[in-house]
Amino acid sequence: MCIVAVCLLACLLSFSASAQKVFDFNSSCREAYKEIMQLKLDAGQQKINEEKLKHPDNLIPYLLENYIDFFILFFNEDPAEYTKRFPNRDVRLALFDEGPESSPFLLYSKSVLHFQWAAIRVKFGARWDAGWEFRRSFLQIKENMNSFPSFSPNYLYNGAMQMAISTIPDGYKWLSNLLGVKGSLKTGQQRVEQFMKGNDEWERLFYEESIFYYCYLQFYILNNKDGIAKFIQNEKLDLVNNHLFAYLATNLSLNNQQAERAEQILEAKSKAPGYMPTPVWDLQMGYAKLHKLEPGAAQYLERFVKNFKGKFYLKDALQKLSWHYYLAGDQNKANWYRNEVQKRGSADSDADKQANQEAKSGRWANKILLQARLLNDGGYFKEALRLLHGKSVNDFADIADQLEFAYRVGRLYDDLNADNEAIVFYKDAIRLGETRKEYFASRAALQLGMLWEKRGDKTNAIYWYERCMQMPEHDYKNSLDQRAKAGVLRCKGS
Repeated sequence: MCIVAVCLLACLLSFSASAQKVFDFNSSCREAYKEIMQLKLDAGQQKINEEKLKHPDNLIPYLLENYIDFFILFFNEDPAEYTKRFPNRDVRLALFDEGPESSPFLLYSKSVLHFQWAAIRVKFGARWDAGWEFRRSFLQIKENMNSFPSFSPNYLYNGAMQMAISTIPDGYKWLSNLLGVKGSLKTGQQRVEQFMKGNDEWERLFYEESIFYYCYLQFYILNNKDGIAKFIQNEKLDLVNNHLFAYLATNLSLNNQQAERAEQILEAKSKAPGYMPTPVWDLQMGYAKLHKLEPGAAQYLERFVKNFKGKFYLKDALQKLSWHYYLAGDQNKANWYRNEVQKRGSADSDADKQANQEAKSGRWANKILLQARLLNDGGYFKEALRLLHGKSVNDFADIADQLEFAYRVGRLYDDLNADNEAIVFYKDAIRLGETRKEYFASRAALQLGMLWEKRGDKTNAIYWYERCMQMPEHDYKNSLDQRAKAGVLRCKGS
């Protein structure tokens, strides 16, 4: 009887030991993570499968699989993929709960999962659920910082979240108050930069991921656009073989009036098999070519709207196609794509919202002003200014065109570093459009804030940033208010 009891106890102990879950970011997992962060998702999944067979109690493969789900759903927004992959969320959370509480990866893995699903849910229109996912992520990483203060990845995610929270527009402040999350721009920035400069095991492993967050936060929140362009160049990021970096650099180039650079990156990126397919490449190339007024823009934008299964930036792409055909003199196609704007996609992003409102208005832009806008946004400043040379506000009968002309000339002078001339036209735009629905007056105030901040006059900068936020509802209210709020915080050093 005693022998039987001893054997039973031995079996139970053996079973208990074999069932103990661990978080082991071993060499196989690191190789899989590296593949995934280059958007080589199939290769990453293969290495994950091998690790699961070799070490079935290791939980890190399930964290890495969430990265795969995140990239597929965030970039491609396919509802069928969402339905298929959503159950993975709860399965992984349950598995993480089986991990040892002595590991900093327990709460960290859960926080990263919630952070990624917050972004996914935004893309699929579940903003309320996204808010709660974000809250869980924020609180879990905060708890993990208290329990494991030397675990450096905590500070990357906490810093990024603090910077984002600190600049939430006033229109959404009720949501952050309801969710109980607060952030400091200064503290967040310090923590992200602290991680970037570190050299411990985890800071080295997650460095490339931190670059992604760092670049976006510096670009959009700290308005350090030139600095980020230099950073990408100085770091010698692999924009050919790393498709995530190629996307990052292309996206930031397009948003920094560098269409030529964006096109170069897209043409040079690796065409080898094995990378995650996404229609986003067509969207970006379409934008880059449209900003040069190239006829070839249409084929890329048309391929995007045909193949994209999601909703974000679909209205915007359809609007750009309507503009393309309008400028080309094909009014029938221009009208058809404008009608499609109202039928397809969502108006969740400011760009999509503006496209939808323009389509509803039935009004077509002045062709010269539209060409100047596209060239200006692409970085072709002299070409755009040449189109407007010799014209004045009085050459346009429509008040909306007068407003756009004043803003556009101001912006072009600003981009050509003719600050004094820019200030005159920006103020004209504000005078003409401060109470109107178009975004030009608000954007002019934002640009004046940035201009004075660049000059070191923080008092004037704050005044114009606050003027921007005070303007009533307009096409880009949320995004412009967020940037203006970030400007105020920068000037106040808070």
